[in-house]
Amino acid sequence: MAGYKIKTHKGAAKRFRVTGSGRVKHGKAFGKHLLTCKKANRMRSITLGGICNTTDSKTLRKLLPYQ
Repeated sequence: MAGYKIKTHKGAAKRFRVTGSGRVKHGKAFGKHLLTCKKANRMRSITLGGICNTTDSKTLRKLLPYQ
C-alpha cells in the first residue's frame, strides 16, 4: 500500500522557491509601487531577493515537500 501524499502549502509555494542545493529563496518587500522615490542601490537589493536562514528553511521544506 502506497503512503499518503503531502499537500503543498499554496501560500508558501507562491512566496518561496527551493534552490538546487536545497536552500530556500524568498522575495523582498517594497518593490511593487512608489518606485520613483527609491534609490537604485535600494532597488537592486530588493529585486535580488534573499535566502532564508536555516531555522526557517527547515519549516519551509515541510510546507514545500515536492519543490
